[in-house]
Formats: sequence, structure tokens, C-alpha cells
Amino acid sequence: MAAHEDVLTGERAVALAIVLALPLVALALLLAVPELDGRWEHQPAHFWLVLGVAVVNVVLGAATSEAAARRGDPRTFAVSLALLLSAGFLALHALATPGVLLDGPNTGFVLATPVGLLLASAVAAASARLDGASPSVGLTVQRRLRAAVFALLAVWAAASLAQVPLLDRPPPDEMPVGLRLLAGLAVLLYAYAAVRYLALYRERRRVLPLAVAVAWILLAQAMIAVVFARNWHATWWEWHVLMAAAFGVIFLAARREYRREGTVAGAFAGLYQARTLALVDRQSSDALDALTDAMRSGEPLEPVRAQLRVDGLTGERIAALEQSAASLRQVSDLLHGYVGSQLADQLAAEPSLADLGGRGVEVSVLFADLVGFTSFSESRPPEEGMELLNTYWAAVVPAIVDEYGGFVERFAGDGILVIFNTLGDQPDHALRACRCAWFIQQATGRIAAAHDDWPRFRIGINTGPAVVGNVGAAQRRNFTVIGDTANTAARFEALARPGRVLIGPATFERVRDDLSVTPLGSHHLKGKADPIDVYEVADIGP
Repeated sequence: MAAHEDVLTGERAVALAIVLALPLVALALLLAVPELDGRWEHQPAHFWLVLGVAVVNVVLGAATSEAAARRGDPRTFAVSLALLLSAGFLALHALATPGVLLDGPNTGFVLATPVGLLLASAVAAASARLDGASPSVGLTVQRRLRAAVFALLAVWAAASLAQVPLLDRPPPDEMPVGLRLLAGLAVLLYAYAAVRYLALYRERRRVLPLAVAVAWILLAQAMIAVVFARNWHATWWEWHVLMAAAFGVIFLAARREYRREGTVAGAFAGLYQARTLALVDRQSSDALDALTDAMRSGEPLEPVRAQLRVDGLTGERIAALEQSAASLRQVSDLLHGYVGSQLADQLAAEPSLADLGGRGVEVSVLFADLVGFTSFSESRPPEEGMELLNTYWAAVVPAIVDEYGGFVERFAGDGILVIFNTLGDQPDHALRACRCAWFIQQATGRIAAAHDDWPRFRIGINTGPAVVGNVGAAQRRNFTVIGDTANTAARFEALARPGRVLIGPATFERVRDDLSVTPLGSHHLKGKADPIDVYEVADIGP
């Protein structure tokens, strides 16, 4: 899942705290000065306001439940149950509006709101306690729990209409003592849940956990207002507004996240447990690998899409992953072009290979440059020199990399440095280097035959120990070979005539039974105290 930062700065946090404190200040003022607690009784406005808010919240709870169903995330599912409970009992409260559906007030429907808020507080607190060790919630369990909520609502509605004992009395002017005590417990549960979700917000920096924390605070204040409110007065309307605001905050946050992510499941990712997020990342990674492999091999994508739909990915998510796979393929093609298929594939399989530092390995180093390229370039436009080099490189580099397995360490002007056995997986690296050098001379020789004035390559090869790895800094590094083996290869190259390949004694010992080689005697090389035997590759055979 993509991470998005919704940072709550210090100033914004203070402003939010002030805004959240205003409802309690207003309630205290209305209770302290009863003359301000004005009365407004309008049954249709109450009915449609409460019913509309409840329906919106039921839809929000269903969307949250859908996200939980897709991921099996227990925390998200618990939040959906809290929303369904508070919204469902609020909808029953709407039925208590006199003169709309019922002739007069009904005690059960009047008490539905505090009962719903109390039950929702318990579920909200439970959702805040769920962590990565909590088991996932399967579809069957989710369906049963949702069915239990709707069954509870139906039972409460039936009991209220039947006016069973305790619900057969006229609606009380004040909240019963038992419900007042339970309301205090509900406020504490909401406060606990809000603190935990604020901690989740600080960890994730996603807007949805913050919105849920704010909603719990607003519902706690609504519970306080329910206890002290006078019917049809401002204190009574206040808790209606607080509940509407709580549901609206979550709705707006979920809508914002949906626009970012493009899916319902993605919209609620800010609430998911760490384990759920890890599973989502693994699923996305596997899907991305499948799409990338299909694109690289040229296979049709529809079978892959069909399997991803079976795995539960939405069409929007699959389309987004396809775009990512196409971008990765483009980057991969560029990487292969710069470092070669062998190293690029190994970097993908072993990312630690990109760390600074190196490891000792026996390598064969091929060094080649063009004899007379400087004088050639001085008498011609720069574009012609570039054309010469690119023509040569286009003819030989693909084979160097793909056919012989060489790693092009660098292009040095008119020269090239190629390393064999960089990853320690080419036991025949000396033979590979010699055959590769022979191929370079044959391929560029055919090109030079059509251009009388084009210079030819001379090549030197040496085999020995070296340190292969990354040098540089964190921001810029090179994968290279360090050691005298590479320097000596350059000395052999300087001795060679155009069109020829020279090798040292270590290389000769490894290829003497496979190639035709001509001894050239011992030579004093720059930087070497003792003379070194030099050999020329005469033929590589069939």
C-alpha cells in the first residue's frame, strides 16, 4: 500500500483540541444558564435528520465492513461494527419521533441512542486493543457478527413496540440512574479508544486513524449530552449534531483516502493491522512480479489478470499494478543496458550486492582500446568519432554481455574494460575472456574492412585475484574491480598490435588445452620488477 503523510502540526493540533472542546463548553454553558437552553420542537426535521445521518453511517459501516472482508482485518471490522451499532440504534431513535410513524413517544426508541452509544463504545475500545497478534476475521465470522447486530436491532425494535416490562413506561424526563452510570463507563471507553487511535495516527501519518479518534471523542461528548439534555431543547439537539459530526468526519476521511487509493480496501489501509499490511504488500509484490514476468516474456496479460481477480484484487488495483509493472520493466531495461543482464538480474535477486564494499574473487579482465583513435579524431568532426565507436560497440557489446557473460565495467573513451567471473559463477572465465576477445577482433575487423581509415582494437587479458564491488559514496557509486590483475591486463593491451589479443601466464595456464597460443617471450612491464611471459592468442578453434 502507498503511504501518504497527513501531518498534524503543533498549531493544527492545538486548533483541533480547541474545536473538540467547544461542544463541552457549550453544553456546560447551557446547563449553567437554563435560559440559554432554548426549545425547538419540529418532529419532521428531527425524523429526517436522524434517519438520514443513521442511513449514511450504515453505508459507511458497510463500506468499512467490506474493506475488512477483503483483508480479514479484525481492527477494521471492529470499527465497522461500532459504526453499525451506533447508527442502527440511532435509526431506531428516529422512529420515536411523535406524529411521524408512531402516534406518541416510545420509551424503547427514546432510549435506543444511549444504548447504541454504550454498545459502540465497548466495541470501539475492543478495536483499539487489537494488534498484530490478533487473529484475522474470516468471512463466515464477519457475517455471523453482522447478523447478530441486525438481530439485536430487530429484537430491540420488537420489544419497544411490544412495550415489554421496563419499556412499557412513559419516556423519562431524565436519564435513569443505571444508564447514567453506564454512560460514564462509555465515555471512558471512547476516551481510551481515541488515545489508541491517535497513537496509530502518529505511527502511520494517515488521515483515517485521526478521523476515527476524533469520531470517538465526539461520540463521547454526545454520550455526555444525552445524559444531561432536555428533550427538544438546545442540549438535546446538540448530541444529534455531535453524532452527525462524528460520522461525517469518518466519511470525509474515507472518501479522501478512496480518491487516493482508488479502492474501498485501499481507503481503509490506515486502520489495518501491521500483519494485514504485510499480507497486502506481499500480495501486491507477487502480483507485480507476475505482471512484470509476463511483460518481459511477451506472454498475454489476460490470464494473469484473471488470476489476480480470483485472488481478490479489484480492477482498479490491477490497472495500477500494470502501470507499475510497465515502469519497472522500463527501469529494468535501462539497468540491463548499463550493467548487463547478468549483474542486473543478480542485483534484483541479491540487493545487498549494491552495498558499498567488495569481495575477493578470481577474475579474468579484458582490456581493449583502439590504436590511433586520437589521431583519427583530430582530423574529423566529433560526430564521426562517435559514429565509429557506437558502430563498434553495437556490434560487440550485446555478445560480450549476453553470449560470453562479461560485465562491462566501463567504457573509457575509445576503450572498454570487461570483467569475467564478477559474481564467482564462471569457472571457465579465462576461456570466456579469450573467446570474447577473439570475437571482438573478428567482428570489428569485418567492420574496419569496409572503412579503410577506421582504427582497430588491441586487447590484453589477465587472470588473477581481485576485489569486486562498489566504490564511491551513498549517492553515487560504481561497481568495479580493484587490484593488480586489472592493471596488468592494461599493460598486456599496450604491448599488443592492432587486431591482436595478448594474455598473461595465469590466463595461459587455464586455456592452453583449449586454444592455439603463440609464446612471445618475457617482457618488462611498467610497474613490474620482474619480466613476465606474454602469449598471443592465435586461434580459438571451431
